[in-house]
Amino acid sequence: MGTPLGAEDALSRYRSPLVSRYAGAEMAFIFSERNKFGTWRRLWLFLAQAEKSLGLPITDEQIKEMEANLDNIDFKMAAEEEKRLRHDVMAHVHTFAHCCPKAAAIIHLGATSCYVGDNTDLIVLRDGLNLLLPQLARVISRLADFAEKYADLPTLGFTHYQPAQLTTVGKRCCLWIQDLCMDLQNLERARDNLRFRGVKGTTGTQASFLQLFEGDHSKVEELDRLVTEKAGFKRSYMVTGQTYSRKVDIDILSVLASLGASVHKICTDIRLLANLKEIEEPFEKDQIGSSAMPYKRNPMRSERCCSLARHLMTLIMDPLQTASVQWFERTLDDSANRRVCLAEAFLTADIILSTLQNISEGLVVYPKVIDRRIRQELPFMATENIIMAMVKAGGNRQDCHEKIRVLSQQAAAVVKQEGGDNDFIARVRADPYFSPIHKQLDSLLDPSSFTGRAPQQVAKFLKEEVRPALIPYKSKMGGKIELTL
Repeated sequence: MGTPLGAEDALSRYRSPLVSRYAGAEMAFIFSERNKFGTWRRLWLFLAQAEKSLGLPITDEQIKEMEANLDNIDFKMAAEEEKRLRHDVMAHVHTFAHCCPKAAAIIHLGATSCYVGDNTDLIVLRDGLNLLLPQLARVISRLADFAEKYADLPTLGFTHYQPAQLTTVGKRCCLWIQDLCMDLQNLERARDNLRFRGVKGTTGTQASFLQLFEGDHSKVEELDRLVTEKAGFKRSYMVTGQTYSRKVDIDILSVLASLGASVHKICTDIRLLANLKEIEEPFEKDQIGSSAMPYKRNPMRSERCCSLARHLMTLIMDPLQTASVQWFERTLDDSANRRVCLAEAFLTADIILSTLQNISEGLVVYPKVIDRRIRQELPFMATENIIMAMVKAGGNRQDCHEKIRVLSQQAAAVVKQEGGDNDFIARVRADPYFSPIHKQLDSLLDPSSFTGRAPQQVAKFLKEEVRPALIPYKSKMGGKIELTL
């Protein structure tokens, strides 16, 4: 084992690949230390401004001093203070006070640690959802364009991963889109239902603020309202313990886990279609599929999505267990767990959506391969149509059924035992019994006659459900996305 280098060498310290390898800069910033502690300072400013407006002896000079130092954070001093005090919030109170000596006496006035900790978490969750929503909308938009383009292209459907009736490439894509539209609605609901913790005190009773305002309940309520408004929320939770209910975290991560399930299903389908050589994800000019097998075109992006989606789906267990073991008004065994699972859930969701957007913008379809597979399976599917045509031409349904049963079993034996192509239609053409409909066979075997209302369903679904859902995100559709790795 090599000798570790100094702490200043980033390559000598573990870094989560969620940030170092995959996640976008915006989501990484939302969960960064700079954003977290900068938000703490803004919350202290909001509190001081609101307290001043309601009559507490806080001066304009103190407020201006705080405003001037919101981003002037001495992270080294804060780390030293936390090591000494073993308390992250008080370490930053002292660090903020150090650069705001005039305001030092009123920073964090009446508040508990969760005033900055929990309220910052809620701001971060809101901002994270607001970043994910247009990302998801872009994926849906790209897939909707793909579905529209291939709405009429017949393809073999699969149930139990066995050949079934035909569908279309566009209709299958709409199955993916429908799941993602449900995720879009769920993300919107989770964001819109999110409230602020507000100004609640150590056990949620607002006792410290009631004392500050000498028993004036209306001023305490107004303080809560003002700070909530300054933080950009319309409502705060009316009751809390020391923290907001950890069921809020369950709600957020369950929505993200559900998104993970959708992406995993979509990308699994793409991986299976790549094996069938019907559809492939983008493959760059110099991309290498295998170090040993130069010919390979592995669905690397879809595999990455599946891999990370599994991680995203498992993270829901953390808030479930955390919420279940919170004692009374609060226990601190939530803290370390939440530092990990909340950030990882959003970072992972960000990664799989950006990767899926890249995939959806470059999907390659091979119609001739799709048609060949249809031709291999369609003859058996057409047997009912052939029977109906023979009956219309004067034949006996039972006699025709028996003829087809014999010919289809002979053709199946060629496929399964000899490895040959399905020659059922050739056998029908060669049998004089079917001469009344020989001229109809081509039309009876037209794949488009087996897709039902699939094209119409695609058009109606995209027009009435998908496109309207994307209207709020119209200005954020952006250009194509390129993967860095």
